[in-house]
Amino acid sequence: MTHAPNHARMTPDPTAGLEGVVAATTRLSDVDGDGGILILRGKRIEELAGKVPFETAAAHLWQDFDLGTEDEIRKGFAQARRAAFGLVPLLESAPSSLSVYERMQIGLAVLPVADTLHPAIAISGALPVFLAASHRISQGLAAIAPDSTLGCARDLLRMLTGRDPEDSHTAALDRYLVTILDHGLNASTFTARVIGSTRASLKQAVLGAMGALAGPLHGGAPGPVLDMIDAIGQPENAESWIADALARKERLMGFGHRIYRTRDPRADVLKEGLRILGQSDPKVLLAEDIEQAALAALRKAKPDRPLETNVEFYTAVLLDAVGIDRTLFTPLFATGRTPGWCAHVLEQQETGKLIRPASRYVGPKPEKM
Repeated sequence: MTHAPNHARMTPDPTAGLEGVVAATTRLSDVDGDGGILILRGKRIEELAGKVPFETAAAHLWQDFDLGTEDEIRKGFAQARRAAFGLVPLLESAPSSLSVYERMQIGLAVLPVADTLHPAIAISGALPVFLAASHRISQGLAAIAPDSTLGCARDLLRMLTGRDPEDSHTAALDRYLVTILDHGLNASTFTARVIGSTRASLKQAVLGAMGALAGPLHGGAPGPVLDMIDAIGQPENAESWIADALARKERLMGFGHRIYRTRDPRADVLKEGLRILGQSDPKVLLAEDIEQAALAALRKAKPDRPLETNVEFYTAVLLDAVGIDRTLFTPLFATGRTPGWCAHVLEQQETGKLIRPASRYVGPKPEKM
């Protein structure tokens, strides 16, 4: 049952976009924007990303929900990949005009959630298969069946390329997936919690979260970072290109964040991953030069507004170095964030509360009240 809002108890000037409004209590993640700290279930992101594989990080985040041991979750992900591959013919029969992301949504919509696997494991394990198969279908290639003996990151790269990936590439992708596992009450996570609060299924909540992520204000930044790097082309062009962009009042992609008022800790985690890759790729070296030029220009142009490197900048550079096509950045983000979405839905459903905020009417009044 819902109740009419008590207008006398509502705040007089609600902040646009719910900025600063506490809409949930959570033990899953804490984003300290002033300190530049991200905590996932009691551990700083630096303690997880680059240290444990994706499945282990998901098990860490899920530890309060009785989804099984770390080993059981790893095996569950593998089982889910096998089950998801059975839906590839349906993805192949979908209209050719669909994007990879839309094919993934179709796969999830028809995914049977069997009693043998918890829905969070079935969904999280299936998305890498839907991503890889959808990409290969879009390229006119045959989908590649998963290998249950491999970890999720390694198998995803193998299903994308048809080759056993380098260990360094697997480690880099694991690092990325862990880095984006959860990040507070962002738009897609809040969407998932709202849907979950109605007691809808996890599958419906994740589909809704994927819809929210599709918007360019939430999930579209990493690709344009590479576009910027390509446009600059050479280190000696960076300073003038950035100055011209700022003069046109264009946003520099990969810099600034709505929450962080200092450097995004995930950017450093991913930058460290590039160092471990040992890349001599000119694009990686160019990106470092661009970062320094951009930070210097931003401090000069906007001295009163902290604009530091955010996760999108080194996401783009790292994934490009691993060989992930830029058109797959949002689908891959959804794959990595899904265990976090599932965790928030499970946590919200523990409360049994329907999320039902009030709105303030500012339209015309009837002539007679």
